[in-house]
Amino acid sequence: MPVPDGKSGCPINLTVELLGDRWSLVVLRDLMFGGHRHFRELLTNSIEGIASNILASRLSKLVDAGLLSRHEDPTHRQKIDYRLTEAAIELVPLMAHLGAWGSRWLPTSPELSIRAQLLADGGPEMWQRFMDELRGTHLEGRPQPADGVLAELTLAYERARARASA
Repeated sequence: MPVPDGKSGCPINLTVELLGDRWSLVVLRDLMFGGHRHFRELLTNSIEGIASNILASRLSKLVDAGLLSRHEDPTHRQKIDYRLTEAAIELVPLMAHLGAWGSRWLPTSPELSIRAQLLADGGPEMWQRFMDELRGTHLEGRPQPADGVLAELTLAYERARARASA
């Protein structure tokens, strides 16, 4: 991956240097779990309220690092479609572990924890299915399957959100 030399050759240090800022993992999360692939979608659907200049900076950083690729959207000349690369897709197990840890130890909301819990419960078999699904949509350009892992996680989130607002 085309990343700058780190402070050491330690794999944990290098990963933290690449992904350890406040927004990079959140942007990757929104691409993985939110299905958002355009700048405006990422900006307006950010529940944390990322600023446009920060989003632009993180997208550029993630493209430069080889975690995202940029593709011109054929429907609009100025629209860019951001897609996960294989390196980003292979972060699914890390995201599952981060979500599970956060759900267990931090004061999270039930509706925002449900996807993490389902992913943790589903374990490596579900992670592999999700990574295969992401490969299909981001690397091969196939449509998002209506009965895939993302659809299952999204439905669970929507149900939990409806219960929370009832």
